[in-house]
Amino acid sequence: MWINKFKIAIAQKDTDAIDKLLNDIPEFSTLEEAQTASHLMREAVTLLYTLQDEVSASMKQIKKNIKFLGSSLSDGTGSLNIRS
Repeated sequence: MWINKFKIAIAQKDTDAIDKLLNDIPEFSTLEEAQTASHLMREAVTLLYTLQDEVSASMKQIKKNIKFLGSSLSDGTGSLNIRS
């Protein structure tokens, strides 16, 4: 059951569900279940690093956009007057 929920959380890129499941890891009854869980945990780590990189790139782009918009308002009017 836990393994299926973990697979779904990874497939949906649901970081909250991944976090909750990692905080409640059960004891596995077979070696195969433990190996599957280990593999899924590696997949989750890869996913989290990928999402972290995407967020970082988005934040850098937002900062560039803010800087660009700030420089385009250097005349001090504080508005985008397209009628002049």
